[in-house]
Amino acid sequence: MTSPLRIANASGFYGDRASAMHEQLAGGEIDVLTGDYLAELTMLILARDRLKEPGLGYAKTFLRQLESTLALALEKGVKIVTNAGGLNPAGLAAAVRVLADSLGLDARVAHVEGDDLRARAGELGLGEPLAANAYLGAWGIAECLASGADVVVTGRVTDASLVVGPAAAHFGWARTAYDELAGAVVAGHVIECGPQATGGNYAFFRELPAMDRPLGFPIAEVHADGSSVITKHPGTGGAVTVGTVTAQLLYEIGGARYAGPDVTARFDTIELAADGADRVRISGVRGETPPPTLKVGLNTLGGFRNEMTFVLTGLDIEAKASLVRSQLSGLDATWTLARTDHPDADRQEEASALLHCVVRGPDPKALGRAFSGAAIELALASYPGFHVTAPPGDASPYGVFTAAYVPAAEVPHIAVHADGTRVPIAPAGETTELLEVAEPPVPPFAADGATRRVWLGAVAGARSGDKGGAANVGVWARTDAAFAWLASYLTVAEFRRLLPEAAALPVTRHVLPNLRAVNFVVDGVLGAGVAFNARHDPQAKAIGEWLRSRVVDVPESVLAAERRDTPAAAPQRGQG
Repeated sequence: MTSPLRIANASGFYGDRASAMHEQLAGGEIDVLTGDYLAELTMLILARDRLKEPGLGYAKTFLRQLESTLALALEKGVKIVTNAGGLNPAGLAAAVRVLADSLGLDARVAHVEGDDLRARAGELGLGEPLAANAYLGAWGIAECLASGADVVVTGRVTDASLVVGPAAAHFGWARTAYDELAGAVVAGHVIECGPQATGGNYAFFRELPAMDRPLGFPIAEVHADGSSVITKHPGTGGAVTVGTVTAQLLYEIGGARYAGPDVTARFDTIELAADGADRVRISGVRGETPPPTLKVGLNTLGGFRNEMTFVLTGLDIEAKASLVRSQLSGLDATWTLARTDHPDADRQEEASALLHCVVRGPDPKALGRAFSGAAIELALASYPGFHVTAPPGDASPYGVFTAAYVPAAEVPHIAVHADGTRVPIAPAGETTELLEVAEPPVPPFAADGATRRVWLGAVAGARSGDKGGAANVGVWARTDAAFAWLASYLTVAEFRRLLPEAAALPVTRHVLPNLRAVNFVVDGVLGAGVAFNARHDPQAKAIGEWLRSRVVDVPESVLAAERRDTPAAAPQRGQG
């Protein structure tokens, strides 16, 4: 096969736009429709579903979407590949067959399993988790498609595998075609989060057209050599630009080596180029042998938690917060004071700060009404203007996410065809221990001439996200001049100064010159993961925007290049 394979995405998370599947099928020609439903928090949610009902453990919304779209997909010959199987891919595959029968449709439904290691967790030294799922690769998906499946359901596979599997099956790639596989990994990484590639969560969103209507979901046109073009259906909202693709490439990554079960993609080799309206070409991606281990996501129940938020208004904010803390002393609590108040405010909300109290422990009764009721009892006996944002409530269980690594040979990978035939998928035959790439040389920057104090966001975009207890903050420039300055200026020390929450935490910087970017990984900022931590932004989605809002000294020459070489937008605060 030499013609490009058009692979569309219709879901970036469990709860994404329900109509996207139909929009992608009806909006134009595609060959494969993918849906990513799994995140670290989602696996915990599905694990709790499975505790209540052993037959569940999959993304139920996928079935509702499929009910109105399966006939159209079959009519158009579009293959559907999804990880909505979660903790129970066999169960979801069976449910899809029942749905197809009820609709009078003949659909060949296959699934991939083997990632669920919970029953062997003790044997593998993984403790006693609520869920333990290895990140499988693409070859089980490829096997199912090559054998004629119309729908392929998986459990936990790497997000990019939803694209790599169909591409490998279509083009007949060998397992050692590392450059081609790596190119497909990059394409998969771009489209896996849906409209984040078409303008969603984009730093320079005010420069994009059609943001006032639903954003189009992305499509990757993958070629036989592993290169691709990212696009979307005509007439849909948002845009595909080098900037939107760069932003998504920096989402939830580490260094230059992006490791997976089938290939390690070198993100420092990615080349991006505009290829027409709403089209960005990705080329030049190099691949290497994968590591010998697979990542395993472990979700455990950490205990119970409860929280209350006190509103502090007007004068003496710090003293009011101190009074509440002293009146509720003796708690194993995390207190956070958010100074959202403004002096001499015209509106009461703008005169108010928020004091958050989060308690955790093993006893739900002690953390339930015993805690929240005690907080409410202060209503007439504490600071002036006492009120809270919600009534007292019970404690709820919380989860803890950790990552472990096990030898790939210890993890079964099984393709189960529509007729029940089970085909084992061997682990990678060639592997290499993962090593960091030495920091590459960056363009020299002469720190001379006049500067102006502006927001960092005047010359840099950012995209941030979560990985367990860590967060990544990718920062990119749009001109060569801005990148030369950014790589010289934004050191780890300066990053810590601008973001004091990271000051005492391990921070690693990775430089990606091809993307004009620096990526920071901050370990521990999210504690034990999104379900555990009490941070205002528990998934670190807005840390990048916080960083862009900090005021720094930017050379006038860099600002001039930004005005000359980038799209015009309404003036930003702090610019002039």
